Amino acid sequence: MSSLLLSACVIVTPDIVVNKDDVIVTSERPKNIIMIVSDGMGPAYTTAYRYYADDPATTQLDNTIFDQWHIGNASTYPAEVSGLVTDSAASATALSSGIKSYNGAIGLDANKQPVNTVLHRAKSKGMKTGLAVTSQIVHATPAAYVAHNESRRNYNEIADSFFDDRLHGSIKVDVMLGGGTDYFIREDRDLTAEFVAQGYQYIDDYGQLPRLNTKGGALGLFAPSGLPWALDDTNPTRLKDMAQTAVRLLENEQGYFLLLEASQVDWAGHGRDINSAMAEMHDLHVMLEWLSEYQQKHPDTLVVMTADHSTGGLTLGANGDYRWEPEILHNIVQSVPSMIEFIKASALTPQQRLAYIQSALQFDLTEEEIQAVFAMDMSAENRPLEAVIKAFIDRKTNTGWTTWGHTAVDVQVFAIGPGASKFAGHQDNTDIAKSIFELLD
Repeated sequence: MSSLLLSACVIVTPDIVVNKDDVIVTSERPKNIIMIVSDGMGPAYTTAYRYYADDPATTQLDNTIFDQWHIGNASTYPAEVSGLVTDSAASATALSSGIKSYNGAIGLDANKQPVNTVLHRAKSKGMKTGLAVTSQIVHATPAAYVAHNESRRNYNEIADSFFDDRLHGSIKVDVMLGGGTDYFIREDRDLTAEFVAQGYQYIDDYGQLPRLNTKGGALGLFAPSGLPWALDDTNPTRLKDMAQTAVRLLENEQGYFLLLEASQVDWAGHGRDINSAMAEMHDLHVMLEWLSEYQQKHPDTLVVMTADHSTGGLTLGANGDYRWEPEILHNIVQSVPSMIEFIKASALTPQQRLAYIQSALQFDLTEEEIQAVFAMDMSAENRPLEAVIKAFIDRKTNTGWTTWGHTAVDVQVFAIGPGASKFAGHQDNTDIAKSIFELLD
């Protein structure tokens, strides 16, 4: 029996999905599977991006890829021992393996036993595997698809396992792109050299992506830890470029499994940073626009996207004021953290500091906010100084936050391509992995 998903305007039957654009997608088994995790992206983020990206020259509110692909929702709670609010490690373990675990677990169940992941399954079936993320590649989400560790914080151990822990004698991931040189090039071990000795190509600059060829594996690390904020990066749409390169390297007759992560949506949520959040969402959306075209040309490719949880308790419209005005964000072309770093490095006077902040924000401050700028203690840690400027942006846009951490709200699920109907309706995050296992088998 067909059911109507009103939020997405998608009609679902057991065999086909007809989306709002009358694109028919069969539930046949896919050759390629692309799994996308937008870390921290609760429903408020996709709504915010719709308003942020809307063309002000038209009267109609424009839809986004998120609107077009939305097919269901998922609960995110971890294993009972960790309560109802998940962290990225437990949620990524659920998304990768179909098994609930404790907060902090990387590829382990609640009893700290290793679990099989969809990436492992794909590799064991002869498919190529890859990941491209904007965090360090050993961060919670990518790590939970590849490694097994009792703590997400054991970055060096996780990096070692990317090379040491083999599957049927092979390195588990063929293409790895993101940040993390600090964890791969250390005093005790240079993992990049070890990968090269195994036939991998190693690069450390975005400009080298086109040089990578299909003759061997590829490791690209473009920052000591996570990549710079999209607002500050030399390539503000780096996720698309990494995804394009990964797909080019992975395409083969046996198919591939690729994990993509917009990692820093979550980091912006933790920082209560609506400016960076929308820039990270834009980086993701640009990649999705390309991926939409790619999937149409490669109809044997399934694309599934979700979030591991929502971060920050973002709300659009705060303090009883019925407005949200994101237009000002387009004029702020650098991140607040980089503003603070510049102010500290330049040793600006309070008056110079005020002039710089107003120039960077492109809007006038209230008298109370001006006094807050003068009162900033530049010897303090960066985060409370950043909070001063972020509060100005929140006031101007009327953005609200409830927490510095995660929340327990359900997240959205998006899917196009063969097998997309398996992800329709309400499900648990573990069901996403279980459906991918079924398609792989």
